Amino acid sequence: MWRSPATSYLVGRTLNSIYKSAEKIQISNQIIGKAMSMSSLEGQRTNQSVDQYPERNAASTRNFRIGENVPRKDKINFLVNTLLDLKNSKEDVYGTLDAWVAWEQNFPVGSLKKALLALEKEQQWHRVVQVIKWMLSKGQGSTMGTCGQLIRALDMDHRAEEAHKFWEKRIGIDLHSVPWQLCKSMIAIYYRNNMLERLIKLFKGLEAFDRKPPEKSIVQRVADAYEVLGLLEEKERVLEKYKDLFTEKEKRSNKKSKSSSMKGKKSGRTRDTPVSDGVTNAIEDIQ
Repeated sequence: MWRSPATSYLVGRTLNSIYKSAEKIQISNQIIGKAMSMSSLEGQRTNQSVDQYPERNAASTRNFRIGENVPRKDKINFLVNTLLDLKNSKEDVYGTLDAWVAWEQNFPVGSLKKALLALEKEQQWHRVVQVIKWMLSKGQGSTMGTCGQLIRALDMDHRAEEAHKFWEKRIGIDLHSVPWQLCKSMIAIYYRNNMLERLIKLFKGLEAFDRKPPEKSIVQRVADAYEVLGLLEEKERVLEKYKDLFTEKEKRSNKKSKSSSMKGKKSGRTRDTPVSDGVTNAIEDIQ
């Protein structure tokens, strides 16, 4: 039977939508099926206990949920292995995570963080990005630690531009309270990916809040960026302003050498003449 091009197009879109929905349902069914097999042994033990003590265990039997008696470590390993076996599809990953969370009464942030660490260990940066974005879409994990983890994963997945956009949208809007460790990570990303104008803009924003960098490596990267851009006066200004960071290391090393020499003298003296605990504590306090 002849169909117009418009009708054929609509039929094709409808069939494609049905196929994708069926695929998601199949993934969810696979997750639930595996979950039920994981908890089968525990379920058998629970049923045996119920048969022996029917009155005492009646209430707990009514409240039994799929995966309830599966150890958390096994749940995490199951999720990680499932994610590693999936195709590189956002829909498949999100469907798997939705089905996995369906086991829980409360959102399992702690378990997901352990799963993320396992994925990082396997260097599955693309999967780490997908899991964190799914968490954020659920309104969960909106902490500086999770945001820093996402930025790092995007950088390792060679998506520095996306890391920059996430920074601008979610973190860089309030530089007054962003931890320096996170700022240092973003400066390093800008530096490695030759985004020097953005690096300088970020550092100037931090300076506007009178925030002093905690490490000389940050200042050195900023100075190098100014030099590459031909802003030599700004380079000298930054190096002069934070020159104490470059001398503090030498002071600390000198203190460490003096402390070790004093400890050597002290240990030599104790071989001949015993020293009271109070004097020993006083010397340690001075050092």
